[in-house]
Amino acid sequence: MSEKEGFPLWKRILFPRLILEKSAAGKIAYLGVLTALCIVVNLFEFKFMDVQFSFTVFASMLAGILIGPIFGFVAVFLGDTIGYFVNNWGLVYMPWVGLSVAAMALIAGLVMEIPLRFRGGVYVKLAVMCLLSLLLCSVGINTTGMYFYYTHIGFSERSLSLLSEHFGGTNTYFTYAIVRLFFMGQIWNNLMNFVLLFVSVPTLAAIKPLGLKFQST
Repeated sequence: MSEKEGFPLWKRILFPRLILEKSAAGKIAYLGVLTALCIVVNLFEFKFMDVQFSFTVFASMLAGILIGPIFGFVAVFLGDTIGYFVNNWGLVYMPWVGLSVAAMALIAGLVMEIPLRFRGGVYVKLAVMCLLSLLLCSVGINTTGMYFYYTHIGFSERSLSLLSEHFGGTNTYFTYAIVRLFFMGQIWNNLMNFVLLFVSVPTLAAIKPLGLKFQST
């Protein structure tokens, strides 16, 4: 018998057992912990050659997996927003960035509740959430926001140089998305986070208090 039986279907979809079984204070505590984690990862990034890496994607999807799509979305969006005001690196606030990573938590939390009845189902879930996060969030929300923002204020010299080198200066959304993902390294940052997710999430299943279930029973 599933630990979630006795709860309405919509609650079973939107809230994992870790959250359903907690009191209001417990729910707030988990929300606070995941928000704090997202704040911390937003403050740190490292650079290898011309590519900037951070653990924001990993932390965002992990939040959705652990505390569900709704709480995960809130924790990640708050974490990104508070992280910006704590240390914004002198950059303008871009709300679509926070929306994109928060949407990753939403996707991860929803996909995690898909019942799969075969061995290795966890890896199928992780692959689906990674693919959807890349297409809908990194490209669909983040890259789109960046494109219209830079269309308004002017593209950076590096972007213009790459567009000129690889696309003869053609500046369309498609060419900008390709440049940002592959030549400016966004795809490699995502892949690093996805690998980390594949390595860490199955291990978390061994921590019984988290209540992570990867196969239907």
